Amino acid sequence: MRIISGTHKGKRLIAPKKLPVRPTTDMAKEALFNILNNNFQFSHLSVLDLFSGTGNIAYEFASRGSEEVTAVDANFDCVKFIKKTSNELDLNINTIKSDVFKFLEKAFVKADIIFADPPYDFDKEKFLKIPELVFEKNLLNHNGQLIIEHSKHTDLSDFPNFREGRRYGGSVFSFFENAE
Repeated sequence: MRIISGTHKGKRLIAPKKLPVRPTTDMAKEALFNILNNNFQFSHLSVLDLFSGTGNIAYEFASRGSEEVTAVDANFDCVKFIKKTSNELDLNINTIKSDVFKFLEKAFVKADIIFADPPYDFDKEKFLKIPELVFEKNLLNHNGQLIIEHSKHTDLSDFPNFREGRRYGGSVFSFFENAE
């Protein structure tokens, strides 16, 4: 895994093999950030990275200048790795060890971008619980976006705030908007 752009452009990171993760591929991540680069100025973004795993997405936002980046994961070793790596790279990433659904139920933060990369084997109802909670709890700022990464075998397009899906290999990014 590598950081594609920003202050740590090209930096390779090696996550411990014991982490229960499936990091977003560099190709898919680069495509995602090309899309985001056309719509957002990173230095003004507040970002919430759910099911953060290795912190791959959080590092990318922080490297590009996002000052408010929060990474949430239920796995202690994942949170420990993100904390350690962000300290080594001097990236301002707030880490929270929590079940994502419990976190969303009680969340008090609002963000411009919420990125969620849950396990691909979730059933559709569990995937749809993410946008349901995000929009019910009003966690996105005006013109904010929720992005959920999932397999090409999952279709989330029937959720009301769905805007578009972009496929990269076996991965799909579903974009949801808060257009209020």
